[in-house]
Amino acid sequence: MPPAHTGAPVIPGASTASFPQPELRSPEPRSPGRPGYRRMSLALFAAGLATFALLYSTQALLPAISAGFGVTAGQASWTVSAATGALALFVLPLSALSERFGRTRMMTCSMVLAVGVGLLVPFAPSLEWLVVLRAVQGAAIAGIPASAMAYLAEEVRPKALVGAIGLFVAGNSIGGMSGRVVTGWAAQAWGWRAGLAAVGVMALVCAVAFLVLLPRARFFRPASLNPRAVGRTVAGHLRDPLLLRLYGIGALFMTVFGAVYTVIGYRLVDEFSLGQGVVGSIFLVYLVGTASSAAAGQLVARAGRRGALYLAVTTTALGLLLSLGDSLAAILVGLVLITAGFFAGHAVASAAVSRTAKSGRAQASALYQSAYYLGSSAGGTLGALAYHASGWAATVGIALLAVVGVASITLYGSHAARAERRLLAPAATAR
Repeated sequence: MPPAHTGAPVIPGASTASFPQPELRSPEPRSPGRPGYRRMSLALFAAGLATFALLYSTQALLPAISAGFGVTAGQASWTVSAATGALALFVLPLSALSERFGRTRMMTCSMVLAVGVGLLVPFAPSLEWLVVLRAVQGAAIAGIPASAMAYLAEEVRPKALVGAIGLFVAGNSIGGMSGRVVTGWAAQAWGWRAGLAAVGVMALVCAVAFLVLLPRARFFRPASLNPRAVGRTVAGHLRDPLLLRLYGIGALFMTVFGAVYTVIGYRLVDEFSLGQGVVGSIFLVYLVGTASSAAAGQLVARAGRRGALYLAVTTTALGLLLSLGDSLAAILVGLVLITAGFFAGHAVASAAVSRTAKSGRAQASALYQSAYYLGSSAGGTLGALAYHASGWAATVGIALLAVVGVASITLYGSHAARAERRLLAPAATAR
């Protein structure tokens, strides 16, 4: 068999062993300053932006949708809960498909379908059709978050992982903000349908940027689609105490966020008679979430994972209490603190999931995303029902219960870690 071509000149009669062979180097994980890292970050930032802009496109418009269809806040809130609930249901099976067909392919297909449905949503003839289309859109979006987390865990150097995921979450926060601001002002000028159309066009631009910028995966290895193997992987994750705690933290944090931001528009319209454009502009506080999620890596480096979560919990609780004030200024400051605490906690917990799972990372991330968006659906629905029954204080009460849950899980994790260290100490001393 002739020797493989290596790029060195071949002289008849001479042994190829007499010439130095070039060293075949495997690709290195991406990190800041390395080739492709900036393109990867920008591509996933665009994906995160489009994801949150589409997923929560109706949230700032709920008062207008209620008026347009003549329905209550609880009924209109299903345009948000249907999307997040469908995402929660589909994220696990789609993550399994990403293990077989690839992270980039799954994200691409999901992005194209979600944007396509987003361009149809403004033409929904009734609330029922709007809810159905939103559910389809949520199911399509489900292929993006878990695949993105697994892609980053595989492609990025571990020390840079929290920062990379923080940038993806920052894209989520800017998408949530810009989507609500755009829909608010477009709705004030031309109606809520025009607001949804504007978000669809914005998401289309983000999808094009994502497709152009995303580098190919270099470390992905296809896995089997065997349902039993997937079931064993999922069962293993659900038996991991740390992963279970992280899933609970994600769900409860998102319960807070879903309750607050589903209802706040109604409060601002009912108590302060603000226009739809101004209500949408309130979501500019998402910029605080952009900063807090991007800084999550530095926060973990200084305070540790549980220390960062305690800080996020405290910040969120203070924001909820401040939002009970009667002045618009107190409400705005409260929203700033809630947003900062939520996004920091989410970035820390989601990065911890990716680092904790040694195999089946897509399924581990999918379980987190499923719990996270189930929390969003529960928070949005319960928050709207509480507001309809007893006002903003009832919504805050539900959110505070969720915050107490996050604090309890984190405190339990701290005690469990100390107990584990005490058990390991005698064995280490004996060696």
